[in-house]
Amino acid sequence: MSRIILKLSGEALAGEKHTGFDEQVVRRVARQVKQLTEDGTEIGIVIGGGNFWRGRTGTEIDRVKSDQIGMLATVMNCIYVSEIFRGEELSTSILTPFVIEGVTELFTKDLANSYFAAHTVVFFAGGTGHPYFSTDTGVVLRAIEVDADYILLAKNIDGIYNADPAKDPSAKRYRKISIGDVIAQNLQAVDMTASILARDNRMPMRCFALQGEDSIVRAVRSGEEDFDGTIITAD
Repeated sequence: MSRIILKLSGEALAGEKHTGFDEQVVRRVARQVKQLTEDGTEIGIVIGGGNFWRGRTGTEIDRVKSDQIGMLATVMNCIYVSEIFRGEELSTSILTPFVIEGVTELFTKDLANSYFAAHTVVFFAGGTGHPYFSTDTGVVLRAIEVDADYILLAKNIDGIYNADPAKDPSAKRYRKISIGDVIAQNLQAVDMTASILARDNRMPMRCFALQGEDSIVRAVRSGEEDFDGTIITAD
């Protein structure tokens, strides 16, 4: 994994507060990312906006406007997390699919690659820049565009299950599953649009719980037999 895209759940970054940020959680993420960059791994990051806003939050307003608020929530998340990273002596940049003058830079593949070459952690904020698409689709799209080797899905849950483990105590976690089977069984590792995009472009993923000790580092360094989560193959 010489280049990875890490998807962080906004809710996971909020910790037990569920909204806003838990600074200690973000600092633990920053220290793990620093370890990986020191090993030479190039890292891009996409952050969901669920700790502030989701499309379903604004059911009384226009869907397009609601999704735009969600895009801006992801920008706020990236600004905050980027600053915590800088406090841990990491170099960062924030790229968005729309111009926010003086705050972010406009995404292009060439610009992202130039930052990767300079050992900079690249935050991809603002989703795809369009309504009706989630940050799941955004992370798969960016991973494909910048030729990432893997997507890491850091969630509140430790993998992909055959049922919701919060509702079904007999739910079983998959150790390894193809993206085709994820789609066929509608397992929601990422949303359906993102799943089909990953399948068609053969983008593998690993899903794991962010809260685990050194979870991000272990997700990169672990072999298939040692990985504590679900490996989603591109087959």
